[in-house]
Amino acid sequence: MNVSTELELKSFVLLRLGERRFAVAADDTAELVSPSRIFSFPHRTPGIEGVIVRRGRIVPVCDVAEKLIGTGITTRRFYLIALRRYGQRTEWVAIPVTGECALINAELTAASASDEPHVAGWLSHGGDVIEVLNLEALTPGLEDLRGGCVAPSQPGSRAFRGSVAEARP
Repeated sequence: MNVSTELELKSFVLLRLGERRFAVAADDTAELVSPSRIFSFPHRTPGIEGVIVRRGRIVPVCDVAEKLIGTGITTRRFYLIALRRYGQRTEWVAIPVTGECALINAELTAASASDEPHVAGWLSHGGDVIEVLNLEALTPGLEDLRGGCVAPSQPGSRAFRGSVAEARP
């Protein structure tokens, strides 16, 4: 491998949903955590299953499996805490994953106009062609939040006061 080839490589986190593998840019990944309690509460925001509390932040759980593999997932191995950009703001979102995750370096092939909006690009790894996910297209955006009731994740937020929250493992 020469220097020019090494400069084209980027880091990605490989994740598994069911039998398929997907990738998220490592720059868009905060951490990988064990499943914890999901707090459900009344809201109208599509795509948000509930929230978890991580490092003092309220993190929405967005199960993107149905959009990607056609069915929701029932067992979770980890939550991939990823960075979701809302214009100039960046917030955490938790993506449930069903298998092991790995950090790899690969060359990104840009998405074409004919690709689905959730595809940020493609990479080749271990003989497989893997979709790199566009989290902005997969997770609820500001237009979805205006119609729903999602709390900001600032410490000391009181957005949930008076709400009935249900915790489940």
